[in-house]
Amino acid sequence: MGDTVHDTARDRVGVVTDRQGPYFQLRPLGGGREWDADPAGVRPLSPAELLSARLAYANTRSRGRAGRSD
Repeated sequence: MGDTVHDTARDRVGVVTDRQGPYFQLRPLGGGREWDADPAGVRPLSPAELLSARLAYANTRSRGRAGRSD
């Protein structure tokens, strides 16, 4: 738990928070609504991908758009 991963089915980055039955529960980097992800379609991020994802979140947050889906 706590690993940051890429959900290839949804093309989203999330943090693994739990496992419910056959699925991982993922939450966006900055928090928000969890979603179910099939472990077969989840892969760990490389260090460069993790840095990029965190930078993208920080940029979004600095623009006052964190948590918005538009």
